Parts: sequence; structure tokens; C-alpha cells
Amino acid sequence: MSLLSTLRHPIIAAPMAGGPSTPALVAAVSAAGGLGFLAAGMIDTERLATDVAQVRARTDRPFGVNVFLPDPGGVDDAAVRAYAQRLAPLAAERGVSLGEPVGGDDAYPEKVAALLADPVPVVSFVFGLPDRATVRALRERGTEVWATVTRPDTATVAADLGVDAVVVQGTEAGGHRGGLPDDDDYALLPLLRLAAARCDRPLVAAGGIVDGPALAAALAAGAAAAQLGTAFLRCPEAGSSALHRAAVAGAAPTALTRSYTGKRARGVANDFLRQHDASAPTGYPQVLHLTRPLLAAARRDGDASVANLWAGQAHPLARELPAAEVVTELSAGARAALAAVVERSARWG
Repeated sequence: MSLLSTLRHPIIAAPMAGGPSTPALVAAVSAAGGLGFLAAGMIDTERLATDVAQVRARTDRPFGVNVFLPDPGGVDDAAVRAYAQRLAPLAAERGVSLGEPVGGDDAYPEKVAALLADPVPVVSFVFGLPDRATVRALRERGTEVWATVTRPDTATVAADLGVDAVVVQGTEAGGHRGGLPDDDDYALLPLLRLAAARCDRPLVAAGGIVDGPALAAALAAGAAAAQLGTAFLRCPEAGSSALHRAAVAGAAPTALTRSYTGKRARGVANDFLRQHDASAPTGYPQVLHLTRPLLAAARRDGDASVANLWAGQAHPLARELPAAEVVTELSAGARAALAAVVERSARWG
């Protein structure tokens, strides 16, 4: 039986790397009857261990850890250098130098080893699928394994690996695309239905779910629960910057772009995204390391025209509430929406 069936509320807090996902947010969501996730991406194993300990100190409820798989694709170094030349004047205007566009595996083997040595209830993976041996080793230690997919056939492959649940991420989702590099862009509901037809594992819906009716739609379409990120960005427990919170509270459109990290991600559209997306090469984490000093300067200066502002398409619906209230209110809103559908359907016959 999956841990999903034990939750009081079918709400998962997405692992938002880069600051928004904090031990306080994770613990608050889990304590409220949902499931919080720590982001292990782009931090070292010592920081991961500290974050895990802090969640455990705050709640005895289950929680998860999300791990970035290394990007298997090759990188065009010449294209990355050309992109650096393009961005250099902008960095100079802000008094910083661009970072070194180095590669790396985000300490993936070390993080998996740490999670095997000190197991947590759930480990999820993004940017690809874990190998069968890793899935087996984690499950032998009592850890559920979840895989993230962005296309229907990958859901089948994930199930064949023996994972316990599959996170189905639609193109509406904020932040990085969690599947294999350059997967097709499926909207959540078609992807959810296609995955349900191919996969016998519980499905977790992700993408554009910020209120109760959207949660109800995902549950009605076959999801066991929904993973929400943008809905929690304005919570006091989140580590979101003031700049990020203001952008989420606004009504600007979002777009997918490689311009910030070399991997496609959805954020609030701004001048930087519009001016540099077409020139940005595929190259993660090289482009991420390249742009980091520039983006840090933009956040320091409160410059929303340059900073990356990850958000899903429905971000204007996010509210400034404590995380526990987000969990309970969205769950109640979903129940009300489903009850309204039942009431209306009684008149259809």
C-alpha cells in the first residue's frame, strides 16, 4: 500500500529547489496531513542531512526528498561560450562577473548513498529515471520511490522499474521540466489520462493546480494526489524572496525558457527571458553556473526584469496563507467542487 493512501489530504508540496522549499514548509505541509518534499537539488550532502534533521525535529509525519538525476546529454561548449559573450555586458552593468560554466552530477551518488544510510519515507527523482538497482536498494530500506515523467510512454518505463508512484508533470507547471531532456509538452489532463491508460501505479498530478477546483479535476482524472509548488510560494514558511512573491502575486504571463539554466523551466516572463531565450543553449548545469552571479545581483537589486521567477501558469491564484491553511482549504475546495459536480450530474439524466 502506497503512503499516498494514508494522507489526510491529497496534497503534496513540490520540492522547489533554490530557496522556496524549506524544512519549515515541508514540516508544516506534512503536519497538516499532506506530504512535504525537501529539495536536494544543487545543495551538498551535509546541507541535505541538516535539512532532513530539521524536518524530523518539527514533525513526526512522513515527508520526502527529491533528487536531481545527472543530465545524460552532451553540451555544446562553443554554444555556451557564445552565450557567455552575449551575457557579459549585462553582468558588467551590475558589477559582477559571470560564473564558470562547469558541469557535474550534483553529487548524485553521494546523495543516494546518504539516503540509503539514513532512509526517509519517500525519495522522488527528476530529470530522468533512476536505475533499477537504485530503486530496489531504496525500497529495501523502507523508502518509497517516485519517478517524475512528462510523457506517457515514460510512465510505463517507470512502472517497469518498480517505482511506487509516478509524478505526472504537465507543461503548466512552474520551474524545471522534471522529465527527460526535451520531452514533448503535454498539458496535465491529457497526460494524466494517457499515463493512467499505460501505468498501473498511483499517479500524482503536477502542473497548474493552485485551487480546490483544479485539485478536484486532477483527482477526477485519475490522480491519487496532486503535487503543488506555486500554491506554496507565498506562504510565510517558504523561502521565496520578496521579488519572487511579488511576481507570483501579479498577473504577468509565464513562458518556458532555457535562458537561466540551460534546461527548460517555466517562469514569469520578463525582459531577460524574452531577450535571451532564443540564444540560450541546452546545457545544464553549465548555463546555471554561468548565470548564477548575474541572477544573484538581480535579486540583490530587486530587478524583476532579470531575475528568474519560477511560477506555474495559474500563479495569480496563489494566496498568502500559512502552508497548513493552503492544505486544508484546497482540500475542502476540492471536496466542494466534486460535490457540486455530483449535484449537477443528478440533473443530466
